[in-house]
Amino acid sequence: MTDPSQKTPKKIAVVTGASAGFGAATARALSTIGYEVVLGARRFDRIERLATEIGGRALYLDVTSTESVEAFAAEIPALHLLVNNAGLSLGLDPIERANEDHWRTMFETNVMGVMRLTRALLPKLEASGDGHIVNIGSIAGFETYAGGAGYTASKHALRALTKTLRLELIGRPIRVTDISPGLAETEFSEVRFGGDKEKAKAPYKGMTPLSAEDIADCVVWATTRPAHVNIDEIVIRPLDQATATLVHRRG
Repeated sequence: MTDPSQKTPKKIAVVTGASAGFGAATARALSTIGYEVVLGARRFDRIERLATEIGGRALYLDVTSTESVEAFAAEIPALHLLVNNAGLSLGLDPIERANEDHWRTMFETNVMGVMRLTRALLPKLEASGDGHIVNIGSIAGFETYAGGAGYTASKHALRALTKTLRLELIGRPIRVTDISPGLAETEFSEVRFGGDKEKAKAPYKGMTPLSAEDIADCVVWATTRPAHVNIDEIVIRPLDQATATLVHRRG
């Protein structure tokens, strides 16, 4: 007979870039459906507060550093879900004035960081018998726009990485999902424009953008499908946005 005093261990989820935006909202949402959430980010004070709030665990993580990723992975004994959310965009310079440091940071974070986390944690995801990798992409992985070459190139690369991973893991108990949001109001624009709050607000003027919670909803939905169901891609945009550059604005 089963001992009723023995609780079923919680599934464990890792969320990167969990200090704000999509990552913080996803960590909260996963905790409400029973996951034990490990939050990773460089802004440790923020994830420490959030971990206390949701009963999770905060670990320092710099996805651009192999040493940091390996130290992070070593602290996680078992894993069922990896949400590769850490990502950023820097500037809107045309290619003729491209800032190499900005491009390098975007690729190191948006592409190489996902590779590093996936490589480090894949054995633990497979050992769970029901693993899942969710990569937070962007509609910039499907489209391009003037001034966005560095970011769109990195998100196209991430989408290629995700699709390749799906091929490579066929027959193994690990699902792979790409979630690609359109305009969503988070700290994303503030980072892109170097903390300039006025510039950061401009993309959302006269329209209703997505929220971080909208993206967290997608993560929860994809991860709560039956184990034999793989949601390959979710592309989600505000009603007011048809493409990266075609946006309906009121007033």
